[in-house]
Amino acid sequence: MADAFVHPQALCESPHLGAGTRIWAFAHVLPGARIGADCNVCDHVFIENDVLVGDRVTIKCGVQLWDGVRLEDDVFVGPNATFTNDIFPRSKQYPQAFAHTEVRRGASIGANATILPGVTIGSRAMVGAGAVVTRNVPPNAVVVGNPAKIVGYVDTVSHAASEQTDELVAAAMPTVGVCSTRVRGVTLHNLRQVVDMRGSLSVAELGQDVPFEARRYFLVYDVPSIEIRGEHAHLLCAQFLVAVKGRVHVVADDGDCREEFVLSQPSQGLFLPPMTWGIQYCYSPDAVLLVLASEHYDADDYVRDYDDFLRLAKA
Repeated sequence: MADAFVHPQALCESPHLGAGTRIWAFAHVLPGARIGADCNVCDHVFIENDVLVGDRVTIKCGVQLWDGVRLEDDVFVGPNATFTNDIFPRSKQYPQAFAHTEVRRGASIGANATILPGVTIGSRAMVGAGAVVTRNVPPNAVVVGNPAKIVGYVDTVSHAASEQTDELVAAAMPTVGVCSTRVRGVTLHNLRQVVDMRGSLSVAELGQDVPFEARRYFLVYDVPSIEIRGEHAHLLCAQFLVAVKGRVHVVADDGDCREEFVLSQPSQGLFLPPMTWGIQYCYSPDAVLLVLASEHYDADDYVRDYDDFLRLAKA
């Protein structure tokens, strides 16, 4: 407390303030709250007892942090963002325990966003202003709207400019061949195709055009547009993705660089080596995604937590 600043017009009942933290006018912090170092708690903020706030957190004016809210390091909460902790609130009726809402490190919440009880917002995710978050937000995802849905991923380089049409993208790529990407080991493959009056054919040789002998395949289809797939990496398994119909956005992440690809032609494939964090989203209503895998299914081969993936990737 000796190294923290509390404005004379603030009411701070908690002794648990980190060094360099600033509590500004008309804020009210209850006794049980714990706030880390170098935080900035702006005017008219209310923080209840069972609240944990990490280091270097910014909480703008008009925010209330109710029991069960957890903000990790480097979180930003915009003006008048609203947290909730009881999905069925009644006056003078309290649940046995309030739901925990977690905002992971480096995430940002825009002004006037509403966060429903029990939601986890992943690390470095971005919640747009006015969004209503009803479900967990994956790490690095950008969500907007009511209900909030994923519209992109932060710090992601698009392989093709968004204003380009499929025809322009196809014209810019070689007819047949392999293109390197910014993501370690990930390659984009333009497969051989034959087009005549009878129809079109696309072909790939396993072990040659597809750089491994496939031991398994699966098809992903009938995916609602708001849903995402993937959100994991593999320790040993490599994958080759082809949108045999429709359009699918694929994000590939090696822990240092993240790139987004739009698969929209059955003559184009994307190779994801082991230890690549893969995400598929923005499925068109008619999309069918073919995935060839180098290994048989093994639940222990999956890395499903992004922080675990980062630790393994850097190791």
